[in-house]
Amino acid sequence: MGTTLQAGNEALYEAAFRTGDYAEAESTFQHLLDRARETGDRALEAAALDRLGMLAHFRATEDGLPSAFSHEQHLFEQALAIRRELSDLAGMAESLFGLGLIHQVFHNDWQTAMPLYREALDLAEQHGDLLLRSEIHRHIGFYYTAGDLQSDQALHHFRISHELRTELGDPRWIPGGTVALGLAEIADGLREQGLNHIREALQQAKDAGLSPQRVAWIEDFLRDAEATH
Repeated sequence: MGTTLQAGNEALYEAAFRTGDYAEAESTFQHLLDRARETGDRALEAAALDRLGMLAHFRATEDGLPSAFSHEQHLFEQALAIRRELSDLAGMAESLFGLGLIHQVFHNDWQTAMPLYREALDLAEQHGDLLLRSEIHRHIGFYYTAGDLQSDQALHHFRISHELRTELGDPRWIPGGTVALGLAEIADGLREQGLNHIREALQQAKDAGLSPQRVAWIEDFLRDAEATH
């Protein structure tokens, strides 16, 4: 079932970054969930729940539907409960990160999100894969750009996130890391270096065939950064 889960993840990321069509990924994860519950495979059940939660997150953020967060949260909470029961440390990191996303993105509640991110990072640094580690560092970086600006800490986490994405080598994920690094550099006083990274991110997004929505997102950042002196 590992191969099927991997195929579902590939369909999920292709939908999130390029096509916007989540049907294949959703069908794959739902099939895995049904199969896991039929066979009593708790690890697979947790993985499928977590992936359905992340699919719901991508879809909600794209469609501007924060009302969907309660369903997403329920999926991540179910996955985390099973993974704690199984002492699945890598899986726990993944689901903790998902819960952190809900509180950060939908509620702007950093007080709740950050303990989840920090617990996730402690586990992920020992047991997680490159992408998960990159994502956690990226969102901790966002924390340091919010409220009381700590640009040096933000830059530290965005650099790590970018390096991990580059090591991963998936062109769909790299532009987001590059643009975040560029924005952090600008905030830390490294204006030209930051602008160059945002321009690089825009070219990376176009070369990777990312969706017009994602390309436009980087163009907006570049336009705003160039206009600010």
